[in-house]
Amino acid sequence: MSRKIAFTTCCFFLVFTGICGNNKEDKLKKKAAEIHRSVFTVDSHTDTPMHLMTGDFDVNKKHDPLTSKVDFPRMKEGGLDGIFFAVFTSQGKRDQEAYFKIKSEALEIFDTIHAILNRNLAVAGLALAPSDAYRLKKAGKIAVFIGMENAYPLGTDLSMVETFFKRGARYITLCHTKNNDLCDSSTDTLAFGGLSEFGKKVVKEMNRLGMMIDVSHISDKSFYDVVHLSSLPVIASHSCSRALCDNPRNLSDQMLMALAANGGVVQMCILSAYVKPDPNPARDSAHAALRRKYHDFNNLSKDEKKAAHKDWQAIDDQYPPKLATVSDVVDHIDHMVKVAGIDHVGIGTDFDGGGGVTGCDDVSKMGNITLELVKRGYTKAQIKKIWGGNLMRVMQQNLDHAGK
Repeated sequence: MSRKIAFTTCCFFLVFTGICGNNKEDKLKKKAAEIHRSVFTVDSHTDTPMHLMTGDFDVNKKHDPLTSKVDFPRMKEGGLDGIFFAVFTSQGKRDQEAYFKIKSEALEIFDTIHAILNRNLAVAGLALAPSDAYRLKKAGKIAVFIGMENAYPLGTDLSMVETFFKRGARYITLCHTKNNDLCDSSTDTLAFGGLSEFGKKVVKEMNRLGMMIDVSHISDKSFYDVVHLSSLPVIASHSCSRALCDNPRNLSDQMLMALAANGGVVQMCILSAYVKPDPNPARDSAHAALRRKYHDFNNLSKDEKKAAHKDWQAIDDQYPPKLATVSDVVDHIDHMVKVAGIDHVGIGTDFDGGGGVTGCDDVSKMGNITLELVKRGYTKAQIKKIWGGNLMRVMQQNLDHAGK
């Protein structure tokens, strides 16, 4: 073979393999896009109401990912059909005066969500059950569910569980980063050694109402108390695998297996620190100082909340975190599927509460998770379960039990 023929053959081989490689990538992207578009996709946890409460955030306007992670236009762009807006309240004092204030704050957040949905009926609607969400998707609208993060607004009043359920809450995260009157937090000191007596009553009341119990944030002992006591499947609305990222907020393999035995579902969180550690003492110290400045973000006015958010962003700008990637996220999904099974894993981003990774830094990029799942060989049926089927099953099982 002459040098000319050899050179031509080599060029043809390189071009051919390049074309084949591009075709393969294009086919995967097309397949992922078709799957993402056809299945019902839902994010089980976002803190977007913190933006809504400022009074000047238009959820029906597209925003910069640096300032917010979720709005309706970007949900459409990212192919996200349903979303849980969290009624989040930061843990504070545990006395009657504090309970009155925090209950009023929680009810105001509920009212704000309802008012915003009423102003955007052409775009979105409130979903109280899976059937509502599927109906809204069929109509080309966004399904908005409501969850509560931290049962602090219950105080010690069991009747408030039903009050919040009637306002639209379909799950309650039993606590947040500090202990409350229900249970110990995963990031606080030991108080009850799991669920309190009041916490046990709340679990039973939530079962009675058909309201999902959320075990994200609670201590390991609290977790096991819940799965042993609950007669219905529970959820972890935004948690990761502790085997891959050793953080008390994440679930151990033993906890994942217990959750699967309960029939529940763990919703993969994409807050980078829970996905892949990025130690930065200077940033941690600055955040700690900010928490002290704003009294651990308790009882802040709207203006103070805006200022706190701006100051927090300034720290992240000064000490930019090295974010985990979509690949890292799916590593967790792979592991949790291996341990708990395909019927017990979903997605809950924690957007607007710190969630976001490289490749999925806001809601418009959700399709990249589906693409990575397709690249790893997940089928459409499996992806359908991960993106919403599992969570909707658990919700329906809880609702079907109401009153029994």
